[in-house]
Amino acid sequence: MSFDFVAGSRNTVAGGGKKLGENKLLAAKSSRYNPYTTKFSKCKVCKSTIHQTGSTYCQGCAYKLGICSMCGIKILETKNYRQSSV
Repeated sequence: MSFDFVAGSRNTVAGGGKKLGENKLLAAKSSRYNPYTTKFSKCKVCKSTIHQTGSTYCQGCAYKLGICSMCGIKILETKNYRQSSV
C-alpha cells in the first residue's frame, strides 16, 4: 500500500516544511516583542511609538479610523459611529 501525499500539504518534512526537533521558541525570535530594542516604529497618524512589531498604526488611531493596525485595510465603516478613545 503506498501513501501519496496531497500536493500542497504543509505537514511534510520535504520541500522546506517543518523541521524535525525544531524549537519554536528559538526559531521565531525575530517576530517576537523585545522590550529592550531601541527601534520602535512611529504611528503614521499621531507619530506616537508603537510597541507591536509589524504595525504601522497605534491601536487608538486604528480604532478611531476603523482600520487594521498592521496593514491599514478598512475594517469598519465609521460614518455613523462616534469613535472616541475615552
